[in-house]
Amino acid sequence: MGFFDHLLRDIRSVIDRDGGQNAIPPLDGALSPNDRLDTATPIGEPLPGIDDVIAAGDGAVYVSAGRRVLKLGGNDLSTRTVVAEFEDDAGGLALHPDGRLLVCVAGRGLAAIDPAKPDPRWLEAAGGSALTGLLSVTAAPDGRIYAVEGSTGRRPGEWRHDLMEKRANGRLISCGAGLDNPQVLLRDLPYPYGVSVSADGNSLWLTESWAHRLSRFALGGQGLNGRALGPRETVAANMPGYPARLHPDGHGGLLLAIFARRTHLIEFVLKEDDFREEMMATMPPDYWVAPALAGGSDCLEPMQIGSVKALGIQKPWAPPRSYGLLVHLDAEGDATDSLHSRAGGRFHGITAACATPSGVVIAARGAGRLLRTTGELR
Repeated sequence: MGFFDHLLRDIRSVIDRDGGQNAIPPLDGALSPNDRLDTATPIGEPLPGIDDVIAAGDGAVYVSAGRRVLKLGGNDLSTRTVVAEFEDDAGGLALHPDGRLLVCVAGRGLAAIDPAKPDPRWLEAAGGSALTGLLSVTAAPDGRIYAVEGSTGRRPGEWRHDLMEKRANGRLISCGAGLDNPQVLLRDLPYPYGVSVSADGNSLWLTESWAHRLSRFALGGQGLNGRALGPRETVAANMPGYPARLHPDGHGGLLLAIFARRTHLIEFVLKEDDFREEMMATMPPDYWVAPALAGGSDCLEPMQIGSVKALGIQKPWAPPRSYGLLVHLDAEGDATDSLHSRAGGRFHGITAACATPSGVVIAARGAGRLLRTTGELR
């Protein structure tokens, strides 16, 4: 940065001291901190690399973990069956109305698995670019498929690089039920992570992690390339964390995963270009001053001083390097309840949750565990 860049930054910090970019909202009201995630029951053995979970419709759930997609069923979801295994990591999942399982695969694209056919069908590119970093997928009642790519040309595992470089080149993709005629509906998005179509098929929900934003789009009349996407309605413009996937709660609302909390330290580092560039060039990514899916176990990671730990124990109210947060939204997208695992908790890095007859099933990627909670959500 040159002299004038520093001068302009300092002037903006004075004039716009409480601007939307700087003001992290507090956790209060429906988002008040609690320990409800830490009281959830782990399901079976750990699942390293767990990423998404969706309801299968028969009481079972599908789970992506590492390069595999598993179906968990039976009493207490104790029976595990491998549904598919890929050459790279499996991520976002969705069930198509015709019964096919849709899977986002890192570095490859979107796979559609038909139970009656052994080999999946693939969508590998859209708009002239390979679908390297697909994160989430959903299917509308009319069969049309929508997916989001967090960052064009960048794999999902490189999300921390994407934030530190302050990139905004994600995409919203749509295609036909047969993975035909792919269209790029939106470009230059700040890491779109979650996408979901309402049960009536009239609205599309979208989360953007680096903008801390939840948006809704009306799906208009049927055209040659599917239903038209209406203007953006920003439902939540300044969230206290980085939103991930969102799945239906079975009652018209949504279960929104927040994979990490925002902190003033990280917001400060994002403004200090010289420091951030040197940090990225000289330090391993695990030790960057950046959000994390899990933390507190490595003596080399940042944030080790007394305001965070006392007698070797991480304070629950300390500024979090990692955090666990699941938010329940009503039909209008307003937060009504939340489950937390605070800075000293066990289950951080929540990337997805789904509603089942036996309770809400939660993917805690940071802990590598699948959880279930049976308590009522407001």
